[in-house]
Amino acid sequence: MDSQIDSENEGLYELRPVARYDDASRANAATTGQTVGNAATEQGKRHGLTRYVGARHLGCVLPAVSAALGAPVPTRIHPDPERLRVELGLPHARAAIVVLVDGLGFWNLTLRRGHAAYLRNLLDDSAGSRPISTCFPATTVAAMGTFGTGTCPGLTGMTGYSQLNPRNGKICQLIAFRDAMSPQELQTQPTMFSALAGTGMRVTSIGLPKFAGSALTEAAFHGADYHGMRSMDDRVRAAAEASREPGITYLYFNECDKAGHNYGWESEQWIAAFEKVDGCLGLLRREVPRDTLIVVVADHGMVQTDPQQRIDIAATPQLSQGVALVGGEPRAPMLYVNPDVDPRDVADRWRDYLGERAWVGTRRQAIDAGLYGMVRPEVEPMIGDVIAAANDRVTIVDSRFQTDRATRLPSVHGSATVMETDVPFLIDYID
Repeated sequence: MDSQIDSENEGLYELRPVARYDDASRANAATTGQTVGNAATEQGKRHGLTRYVGARHLGCVLPAVSAALGAPVPTRIHPDPERLRVELGLPHARAAIVVLVDGLGFWNLTLRRGHAAYLRNLLDDSAGSRPISTCFPATTVAAMGTFGTGTCPGLTGMTGYSQLNPRNGKICQLIAFRDAMSPQELQTQPTMFSALAGTGMRVTSIGLPKFAGSALTEAAFHGADYHGMRSMDDRVRAAAEASREPGITYLYFNECDKAGHNYGWESEQWIAAFEKVDGCLGLLRREVPRDTLIVVVADHGMVQTDPQQRIDIAATPQLSQGVALVGGEPRAPMLYVNPDVDPRDVADRWRDYLGERAWVGTRRQAIDAGLYGMVRPEVEPMIGDVIAAANDRVTIVDSRFQTDRATRLPSVHGSATVMETDVPFLIDYID
């Protein structure tokens, strides 16, 4: 653990209200001042569970880019893409490349800006100097669905790394859609890429070969012409080549997220991956033709875990009592209780035990507060009966359902801390 990061940036590891998904006026943002349920931390007691961020949300990015390209695509959450474009400061362009760097939170980037010559310059620009917000939970599955459809987890049905599949009663894992219903059955919202392709626009997606046709790709990004390439440099050159034709290109890097989970985001291995991503983005900038817009975002940030703050549900009777299944992730577990158990009783026991180490609420409290945005009735039972959001560097695991390695990852994400929910929004226009 880097003691300097600990001492100078403690506020980054504190819970805060989840960003609202809609872009309604501030006057209508009534829930921002309303506390719902019993927030475990002092911050939760002072504030409501949601806050208004307007267009500065991951779900607004692709609708805004569609407007920048002259083909505005509204979504169920965002009816006015042009307004989002203006608020986010995007110029009109002939072609756009939207780069998503998995796991590169705004503060991960900012605290290591000395290793990133290209991204550092974009951070210094007024448009990139402050973050946008990702969804809750701050994890890849939920964020990709939110980003790819311009909606929210409650509509996409992608509410966490793992969740209950009501059809078979099993916990399904949504990276690979193991034990899950098909992507088309679960995720019923039109993707931004399918909508843009429907206008006749060129829509290209570039990532690793293993993600071509994957369930997660189909759920979040259906409609794009996918090109899989292992080499980061090859991906960049393919994106630059695609941008010679008007349209949109989606470029994905998973290297920072992978290094963070395996070695920790404060490790030398993470820094090496970060430097490589920055170098590739600098190459992209040099290779693209004129009148191309480059937008760099991420799905979530990462926190370095503290082994002393690891809590095992299986070894804690006060936490395991009445709990039949555990989904979610170590920073945002979702609990599914036994049929004869009142979720409110489980939530009370969890609050008593965890205190300020986590916010705990029932499904009803979380939905009513808007943590998942608008929620389809079919999605409600997929969300845990009880939800927790870890504070500080706490992880809440269950050795009955998770491998030992999965419960001891050096860096994780998923909760609603500043570190996890702030993501970059960086703009580079080549005129």
